[in-house]
Amino acid sequence: MFAKVRDYLQEVYREMQKVSWPSRQELINNTILTLVASTVLALFIFLADRVIATVLEFIYSL
Repeated sequence: MFAKVRDYLQEVYREMQKVSWPSRQELINNTILTLVASTVLALFIFLADRVIATVLEFIYSL
């Protein structure tokens, strides 16, 4: 059993060495882009929800 675990971990280590890791600047840029895109999407969903709620309140008040 321990031999299988050892072999698995060795394979994982070898595969991780093949990974093309991003540079620090690429990581920072992608993180900023993700945060901005998430914020914009959240604001859009919030505003759409408010508009729909307002329209429904108007319709139900008739």
